[in-house]
Amino acid sequence: MALSLTVNGQHYSLDVELDTPLLWVLRDELKLKGTKFGCGAGLCGACTVHVNGQPTRSCSTPVEYLDGAEITTIEGLSENGELHPLQKAWVAEGVPQCGYCQSGQIMTAAHLLANTPSPSRDEIVTAMSGNLCRCGTYSRIVAAVESVVDGVGHYEPEQGEA
Repeated sequence: MALSLTVNGQHYSLDVELDTPLLWVLRDELKLKGTKFGCGAGLCGACTVHVNGQPTRSCSTPVEYLDGAEITTIEGLSENGELHPLQKAWVAEGVPQCGYCQSGQIMTAAHLLANTPSPSRDEIVTAMSGNLCRCGTYSRIVAAVESVVDGVGHYEPEQGEA
């Protein structure tokens, strides 16, 4: 059946089975590989994307409920080829180890900051608690989010940089 989605600002009309999880539409149909398959049950957060501005576990969300939806993936988080401040902070804080969960972590953090621009450490920890990191970089994840909140991360443009 035909399905209409806007993904990272681009409109798509797709002919897919309606019970197909969004994750597989993103990865297999649209070739957006940044969103990862983790547990397949919506428990680990590796597959987190934004659907109409809300963090959504794409592995357990059938596309039948998403006709007309606006979806943002990790690929769509940056603008004009410039990394999002969270992506820069992730690098500056050395967050990724294996990197597998990072797109879901960043998408969750982006939603937090979009809705709570100055979260406390406890609010950051609570918001991020639904995302699992097999490498255990939780303290670095919190530090990266805090650096964006504080505006002190190493990602700030140097003088003269656009």
